[in-house]
Amino acid sequence: MKQLITSHEGIIYQAISGFYYVWSEGESFVTKPRGNFRHLKTNPLVGDRVRFVMDQQDESQVGRLEEIFERDNYLIRPSVANVDYALIVMSLIEPAFSYNLLDYFLVSMESHRIQPIILLTKYDLLIEQNGSAKSRLQVKEITDLYEKIGYQVFLFDQSEEKLKAIKTLFQEGIYVMTGQSGVGKSTLLNQLLPEAEIKTNQISNHLNRGKHTTREVTLYRFGQGLLADTPGFSAIDFDHLEKEDLAACFPEIYQAGAQCRFRSCIHKNEPNCHVKERVASGSISQSRYQNYLQILEKIENKKIYY
Repeated sequence: MKQLITSHEGIIYQAISGFYYVWSEGESFVTKPRGNFRHLKTNPLVGDRVRFVMDQQDESQVGRLEEIFERDNYLIRPSVANVDYALIVMSLIEPAFSYNLLDYFLVSMESHRIQPIILLTKYDLLIEQNGSAKSRLQVKEITDLYEKIGYQVFLFDQSEEKLKAIKTLFQEGIYVMTGQSGVGKSTLLNQLLPEAEIKTNQISNHLNRGKHTTREVTLYRFGQGLLADTPGFSAIDFDHLEKEDLAACFPEIYQAGAQCRFRSCIHKNEPNCHVKERVASGSISQSRYQNYLQILEKIENKKIYY
């Protein structure tokens, strides 16, 4: 006798109006959560690994979510679970590049144990405004700083060569694309995934940042991985971080901190701090250290950065 109820496992790739769309065994299934999810205060997220059942006699072909497996991590803005990699998109101009903002994004991703990859956009516009020599110098300064720390940095300039280079980044796992609004996330995603048809919008001159043009978080299949289209966001909070954990989100500070005199050193006012010695010698970037102190203060005051 043919089995009427079948059980499956998969990953939620889209959530719309209470329906959860799940990739499983190369197919897409529409599901709704079982009734007691609400009572258990369980909210499925895009990226969740789930178990669901399908009733072959149900003509609606809507499955029932039965279980959400334990998450490795999750982001609130955007709402995505089990993220492995973050493509942090930073424009070089319009809006202007900001070391401070990039470090905020890097810390946010590091704090969730997500591997960041830095993508620099609008190089062609930078050259138009500042000329080739000055533009190359700016890109080199950024690249040298962050590659020395251990981050991958890619320059994106609309060419097929650079597009192919970015495609080689994608391994198995879930990727999010994040960064300040208006930096070219939707444009880049359109080139990576033409079928996604992500809308783009012009920069808001009043705010010098883009308008939110992507309204739903969706995972798109890309090679062996899943890539999320995520709207830009303007608020990053560190409420989940304790001040003692912040140094671990700055790889070079964490490494130098192992040689501090005091194990509890937070590299602020303590004597015999090896981190401050490295900053003074120039082996740790002054801008990175100042951003560390700024975030440390925000954690101590539990403020949200806008």
